[in-house]
Amino acid sequence: MTSGTLYLIPVPLGAVAPELCLPATVLEQVRPLTQFVVENAKSARAFLKAVGTDAPLQALQLEELNEHTRPEALDRLLAPLRAGHDVGLISEAGCPAVADPGADLVALAQREAIRIVPLIGPSSLLLALMASGLNGQRFAFHGYLPAKEAERDKTLRELESESRKRRQTQIFIETPYRNRQLLDGILKACQPGTRLTLATDLSLPGESVLTRTVQQWKKQTPPEIERRPTVFLLLA
Repeated sequence: MTSGTLYLIPVPLGAVAPELCLPATVLEQVRPLTQFVVENAKSARAFLKAVGTDAPLQALQLEELNEHTRPEALDRLLAPLRAGHDVGLISEAGCPAVADPGADLVALAQREAIRIVPLIGPSSLLLALMASGLNGQRFAFHGYLPAKEAERDKTLRELESESRKRRQTQIFIETPYRNRQLLDGILKACQPGTRLTLATDLSLPGESVLTRTVQQWKKQTPPEIERRPTVFLLLA
């Protein structure tokens, strides 16, 4: 039997209508699907309700894949695809499988030669890089930095050194309620001339993307980033 297709479905980065940030062709591919693997069932149902699926919302099958999912459960999540059914993979925000547990399912699907189709949609990392004015030819994403202050500061100095040596933009994120602590850590650990971008609420009404040197950030009041999704980028 021919296996199904795994569709990687981007979702809005915040509370906006899907048609404002997703192409009509993407919405048309999502609507007929009835089986999904999602990071968060509640937010995925809200997204699918807004999209307007062909089948009633109650008839859709949603299986969760998140940080609590055991590795042995991945094989079960792939079963519908092996049986010939198309499946949609949905992250809680943005593009699935990028800084997202869905990457494990995609890796397994690749090993089994299952067809994978990435759909077009918003990526906070690329949007931040595009608007930063930093080096878009050479960059690296590091996910979350260590939470403990001493380890975080050491990592920041290492990333800054690597950025200077390779002319590489360093990109990282933080849990929104710890954004201010990370910003304070960057201003303490990094050199005055290092450029730092704060990209907040991307694609949302309150969007802000500002690039300043560390020295300039120290002299001005930074934007309010506490509890707002923010991408941090630096270039030494």
